[in-house]
Amino acid sequence: MTNVNDMLEVAVKAADGKRAEDLVALDIHEMSIITDSYLILSAPTERQVVAITDEIIDKMAEAGFQLVRQEGRSEGQWVLLDFGDLIVHVFKTETRDFYRLEKNWQAAPEIAIDQWTIKEDF
Repeated sequence: MTNVNDMLEVAVKAADGKRAEDLVALDIHEMSIITDSYLILSAPTERQVVAITDEIIDKMAEAGFQLVRQEGRSEGQWVLLDFGDLIVHVFKTETRDFYRLEKNWQAAPEIAIDQWTIKEDF
């Protein structure tokens, strides 16, 4: 059985390594029959959305997590990556602001992911 926290760790580190912004992980297993968790993140440009998407796919494959389905990569606005127990949403910033996906799942508890991101001092 796949541990969704292992999947989240790989995906978060991959996204963070490519400078993804505003990463949020939600535990939706009690609200959805489709998946257990969402990872939602954004990037300012289509090119960065695609770069983050590719990095997540590569790192997840290296860790042995199979991509079930992918949608939206060619547009670079909102990419959905379905890894079964984890669905990753990679948004262009304006698109995320428009759809406000987190608002639809506001009752879902947030999963702590800070331990997998790099803190930058400015």
